[in-house]
Amino acid sequence: MFSRILVPTDFSPPSDAALEYARILAAKFGSSLRILHVIDDPTASSAFVADGLAPSTEDIRTSLLEQARKRLDDVMTQVDCTRYHVHADAVLGMPAASIVDYATATAAGVIVMGTHGRTGLAHLLMDDVAEQVVLTAPCPVLTVRQVTVADEAVADIIELRLPIAV
Repeated sequence: MFSRILVPTDFSPPSDAALEYARILAAKFGSSLRILHVIDDPTASSAFVADGLAPSTEDIRTSLLEQARKRLDDVMTQVDCTRYHVHADAVLGMPAASIVDYATATAAGVIVMGTHGRTGLAHLLMDDVAEQVVLTAPCPVLTVRQVTVADEAVADIIELRLPIAV
């Protein structure tokens, strides 16, 4: 059903929960996993910020990408690499647009991503990347915000010894 699952991550607990869900889906459908971290590039929309010009040199961008790739290596386990054929990548850009572009370019069958689930004033003041992805994605999007629910789902699979495709 889903041959490729995209899991955008910002390394937060909801992103970790989304990765757990993605592992469950990948096991169920024999899918490969693609983990993506988007580094919010403030110069992508404008060269100016409140304090003045914000130069972004190639060295700074390279350093940010290297640091993100190291963090992605820490997120992936050896099991992920062998069982789910995990591919991880880090890119610079506007988060929501970059996730949608990446999903399109890699022909993702579904995007599984964490959301902080902000409501009220916090939702109005903070840009909700998950909401923008849901509205513009070329494929279904599963949003995950409850970390304990993901933990329980994984525990159920282990406890019930549900069949997992290898």
